[in-house]
Amino acid sequence: MILNLVLLLIILLLLIFLSMIWPPDSPWAPWWRTSDEKIRKAFKLADLRDSDVVYDLGSGDGRSVIIAAKEFGARGIGVEIDPLRFYLSKLFAKFNGVSHKTKFIKKSFFDVDISDATVIFVYLVPKTLEKLKPKFLKELKRGTRIISINYESTLSKQNAIEVDRKKITLYKI
Repeated sequence: MILNLVLLLIILLLLIFLSMIWPPDSPWAPWWRTSDEKIRKAFKLADLRDSDVVYDLGSGDGRSVIIAAKEFGARGIGVEIDPLRFYLSKLFAKFNGVSHKTKFIKKSFFDVDISDATVIFVYLVPKTLEKLKPKFLKELKRGTRIISINYESTLSKQNAIEVDRKKITLYKI
């Protein structure tokens, strides 16, 4: 019994460690947290307003969606396939008093209609960004802003800033 618990703990620690050094050309997206400061700066770069609908594709614990709703008044939608992070997001939104302005969807973001988005927030590796490009061009309206943390896409870049040696890039459809 104790051996099983020790092995489980070792596996969990290895997974956490691996997520910190995940190769940028990997087709999978690990859980990299973005600081609240970076999220705020990204939303300021995108000129986020209360009339916006923000989608975070691979929303993790939902912090970007919560900040968009709580601090900028926008409506936020997080798309997260991991059940634990999905339920944590819902809990955090309730705790922050923004569940009426947020929604979380437990699905692959490739299977979610994003056509009502005015802002897309992503922290995804380059291969995933390129796989999403056709979806962006097909579903998003002209003028939709896409914020990418750390990695660039071949979409039409509008602006970029650097925060803590991590690039925040803004694109427009």
